[in-house]
Amino acid sequence: MDFGMTSAGEACGVFGMYDLSGGDVAQAIYYGLYALQHRGQESAGIAVTDTSTRTDKVICHKDLGRVNEVFHAQDIAALKGNLGVGHVRYSTAGASTRENSQPLVLAYIKGTLMLAHNGNLVNAPQLRRQLAMGGAIFQTTTDSETIAYHIARERVKSRSVQEATVRALRKVQGSYSLVVASPRKLIGARDPWGFRPLVIGKLDNAYIITSETCALETIDAEFIRDVLPGEVVTIFHNGRIESNMELALPADKTARCIFEYIYFCRPDTTFDGMSVTKSRIIAGKLLAQVNPVEADLVVGVPESGNMAAVGYSMASGIPYGIAFTKNTYVGRTFIRPQQSSRMQSVKVKLNVLREVVRGKRLIMIDDSIVRGTTGNRIVNMLKEAGAAEVHVRVSSPPFKHPCYFGVDIPDEDQLIAHNRSVEEICKLLGADSLGYLPIACLHEMAGSRPICTACFSGDYPIPPPIEDIRGDYLR
Repeated sequence: MDFGMTSAGEACGVFGMYDLSGGDVAQAIYYGLYALQHRGQESAGIAVTDTSTRTDKVICHKDLGRVNEVFHAQDIAALKGNLGVGHVRYSTAGASTRENSQPLVLAYIKGTLMLAHNGNLVNAPQLRRQLAMGGAIFQTTTDSETIAYHIARERVKSRSVQEATVRALRKVQGSYSLVVASPRKLIGARDPWGFRPLVIGKLDNAYIITSETCALETIDAEFIRDVLPGEVVTIFHNGRIESNMELALPADKTARCIFEYIYFCRPDTTFDGMSVTKSRIIAGKLLAQVNPVEADLVVGVPESGNMAAVGYSMASGIPYGIAFTKNTYVGRTFIRPQQSSRMQSVKVKLNVLREVVRGKRLIMIDDSIVRGTTGNRIVNMLKEAGAAEVHVRVSSPPFKHPCYFGVDIPDEDQLIAHNRSVEEICKLLGADSLGYLPIACLHEMAGSRPICTACFSGDYPIPPPIEDIRGDYLR
């Protein structure tokens, strides 16, 4: 959900574009980033180069803020170039500062490198120390810069930038969906587990690599295919697409982040062939089967709880209704880093439709409860508006364990479900009853695709880091 019951953060959205006909790409990247705004609101940036000049000059504009705050008409007009990379960011590793905004631009002996990264590396502190001991000077505190440095170093002893990218990525562990632009190539890379989405698209004579299919649809681009887990894709100036699968794992070892289906992806996105809307409706149907309750109306918490609420209504036969009206200009509260900011956003973002809920027994469907910091307030809002009962149903299991692959929940003591029973959580929320979706249902929700359930089960597909990604020693 968008306004605080979840209170989880996700890493970023990436968008790369290469117009082989030489047209400027900044405006299309801008609209693509706008479509990905739900993935990060701390900063935004676009870097472009003109492949016809042979000078490797990169023009970059980035800053803190949302896409429409960072870019104005004159900024887009100044970004002249037919090859570019864009990024929207939420900080799961590295502070929220202008220096940490992306894309990163590196000038080195082989030319220039533009890089945008979505994900988290579990061995970033060790890799960073190795680079520092070799004389590297860091401009940011992000693990993304570690990847960029390793690609640049490997390029010096590689035949091509795509070979250097593969060699660099052999050293990293964790989640990454990358877009890299060298002077005349566009490269996309997805980690071997496939934690985060990454897709390839085409618009006229331009190729696109981006986080979600919704970004392609926003600019009327054609979806070509997903970048496969462990794949490094290179798009050349003549339109040739080269695929390297050296990093790939067996298909049954992949581990897509289930939270992408539950919450992060936009409802109109398709993630590895599975419609996110369909996934959420399936979750709602399963939730109604395992956690039924007598009520008058099923309502969803906007936005990501709505489709699960539709599914619950379909399976239970209880009518679906809209109980909330929201101010769409506030943005997604879960990616605001300060709790005070999240709470203020709840107050101005959401209002209850009293005529709809008055006197009704409600089933309120939410996608997840992570910290639960504002859940009590939302239940109270419904009861203050006259709801007779509020039964909370959650279309995911209890969030009990920290995530090291892009969800900003570093400590178990921040998780409301850690060491608490469902009954205790229900009491904290002030609800009349509470029910979760069992872990066993998640595979059906993901269309039987291999998934990562570590935040619910504690079963990590890769060993957790021995140091925190923010730099503090853990164990």
